[in-house]
Amino acid sequence: MAIISGATIITSLSLFHITLAFFFLTNPNAIADQTLVFIIGEAMGLPNARSFETQSPPLAFLAAVLFVVGITDLVSISMPEEISQHHWGSQAPVRLILFFCVTLYSYVFSSVSGLYTNSTYQPSSWGEGLKNRVLFTWAFVEMITWFWVFVTLREERRDMVLRIQQRRAAEEDMIKPARTFVFCITPTLVHSVRFFSTLIRTIKDVDVLF
Repeated sequence: MAIISGATIITSLSLFHITLAFFFLTNPNAIADQTLVFIIGEAMGLPNARSFETQSPPLAFLAAVLFVVGITDLVSISMPEEISQHHWGSQAPVRLILFFCVTLYSYVFSSVSGLYTNSTYQPSSWGEGLKNRVLFTWAFVEMITWFWVFVTLREERRDMVLRIQQRRAAEEDMIKPARTFVFCITPTLVHSVRFFSTLIRTIKDVDVLF
């Protein structure tokens, strides 16, 4: 059994999304100035996007999306265990792969990547906004977290299957005595019915004779 359950991790991640939504809406510069963003950005050599320094309609739209995702994930994780396991068991690997692709693209195809030199790199027409330290840090944290969720859910699924098997075995053990009782009493009832049938026929035959 994992020390921290998958439900706890997903709940924390959902609250993290809601917190991000609040800061993107009210003070996006607080996110861009975070120590983790600075350390990872400097380590990877990724540029700092100045568009995160002030409020803007795109950041407000991003805040709304993150808020909706956070709330819906909180609702989904509150479902019964078997339903939640089935739902998040399929969601975790998909999100892990998606955030891995975003993280990979954000660094590998940026100007600081080893694939390019200063003379050969050409900014892309659509994906340049994905190559900054804020997005890379967010995608990297999401990727690590969803990998953690994926591993934890697999372990919990094995435990859940074991509990279901034990519950079914206990139910079978409860049903067996009842079946044994029925099997034991059925021959007795059959013999009793035959005896009374024979007795009734005998009485009728005696009445006919007299």
